[in-house]
Amino acid sequence: MKTRFYFVVSMDVAPDKEELFNEVYESEHVPYLSAVPGVLGATRAVREPLRMMLAGEERTMDPGNEPKYNVIYEIESPEVLLSAEWAMAGERGRWPGEVRPYTTNRRHILRKVIG
Repeated sequence: MKTRFYFVVSMDVAPDKEELFNEVYESEHVPYLSAVPGVLGATRAVREPLRMMLAGEERTMDPGNEPKYNVIYEIESPEVLLSAEWAMAGERGRWPGEVRPYTTNRRHILRKVIG
C-alpha cells in the first residue's frame, strides 16, 4: 500500500451517457485529479454480480443501492481534498458540463487504512 488514506467516489450514470462517462472519466477526469500534488494513484472499478460461499452455502449477494462505478484515489492526507489544485482539477474538461449532470447516487467516502 502506498498510502494511509483512500478517497472513494461512487456513482451511477444515465445509460445513454455511459460511453461518454467512461471516455471522459478515463481520458480527462482521473488524469486531472491524479496530477494533483498528494494524489498517489487512482483505480477505477465497476460493480459486478457477486456469488460466493458464505456460512457453507452458495449465495447471490444483492448490491442494494450500491452505485455501479467507483474510483479509489490513494491520497497522502485528507488535506489533499481541500487544496486549490484539487478544486480546480475537478472542474476541468467536459466533466462538469457534459457528464456530471447525468450522474446520480453519488457517494464520497474517505477511508483511513488501519492495518
